[in-house]
Amino acid sequence: MSAPGPAVGSPAASAAAARPAGRERLIVALDAPDLDEAARLLGALAGLVTTFKVGSQLFTGAGPAAVELVQRHGGRVFLDLKFHDIPATVAGAVRQAARLGVSLLTVHASGGAAMLRAAVEAAAAAGPARPAVIAVTVLTSLDRAALASELGVPMAVEGHVLRLAGLARDAGCDGIVASPREAAALRAALGPGPLVVTPGIRAAAEPGDDQVRVATAAAACRAGADYLVVGRPITGAADPAAAAQALLRELPA
Repeated sequence: MSAPGPAVGSPAASAAAARPAGRERLIVALDAPDLDEAARLLGALAGLVTTFKVGSQLFTGAGPAAVELVQRHGGRVFLDLKFHDIPATVAGAVRQAARLGVSLLTVHASGGAAMLRAAVEAAAAAGPARPAVIAVTVLTSLDRAALASELGVPMAVEGHVLRLAGLARDAGCDGIVASPREAAALRAALGPGPLVVTPGIRAAAEPGDDQVRVATAAAACRAGADYLVVGRPITGAADPAAAAQALLRELPA
């Protein structure tokens, strides 16, 4: 059995999991179909956004070139591929991600303790510049009815998020992905150590699309979120820079 990874809040963990401030808290999701569209968005958001999410759509289409594109534009990369496999396979994927120089990456907390520890250990082997390992709990597209009827999880969303978050914390993960509606409960349960990364950020009058557990940027920050992942409200706007500026005005300094 693998030894436990560095505990959240330890020197090894905190090296990769520095607390963001101001505009560094915003992560824009580059859910673009190709590199040309991604480059257009990067150009439009230059000087405003420091970190960009490269997810399944763009990475499947363009591979590591998507990561390199963000880095050439001076951005940090949040590699959101949600690794979920046997421990050896996930460890190998994390090692490859670390070689790409990404700053944060995601794994599914539901992969279990051994898988999470393997991810943390593989990231730690990359040294001081290692990526932060962020564990995904419950997708923002799921609600209690879906958890119960489709996945057989007999508890409320918040309870399941906290259960998975505790597993990730104990395995040494640097942070947790959950909707902004669970951010306050995570802070109360886990304390100030882990990073809390929240997708599902919307303006008050904006529809949630396929995300059902959403909140405004200001509400997410008040609840204790460190990073806010925002895609369509910015990338789908007629003026992405103006949309990003409007959201940044909601964030605490």
